[in-house]
Amino acid sequence: MVVENLHHHQLYASNLLEAEVRAYYWRKNVPFSASVLAGIEWIMPSRTLRPEIAEALSAGYLRGADLWHVATALYLRRNSPELSFATLDARQGEVASALGFKAIEHL
Repeated sequence: MVVENLHHHQLYASNLLEAEVRAYYWRKNVPFSASVLAGIEWIMPSRTLRPEIAEALSAGYLRGADLWHVATALYLRRNSPELSFATLDARQGEVASALGFKAIEHL
């Protein structure tokens, strides 16, 4: 999951994305380069995402990691309403769209 602020052209993501990307590189036996994640502003909420998790689930079921990414995007949207949501997961994209996020097809 990557969230983009359309006014500032900034990319944001839950720091869970780093673990997912590193696991992918390891699984493919490809050396990881930190430059792959360069330019991403990491979102690390200082409180529980309980309200955002509930809101996301109201739009449909998601597995834990996918739910965390959508909840993190909802947390960020409270201060930046003009966000788009990028994902390669169809179900996650459906839920994000149902919550009012514009889909990003290509980063």
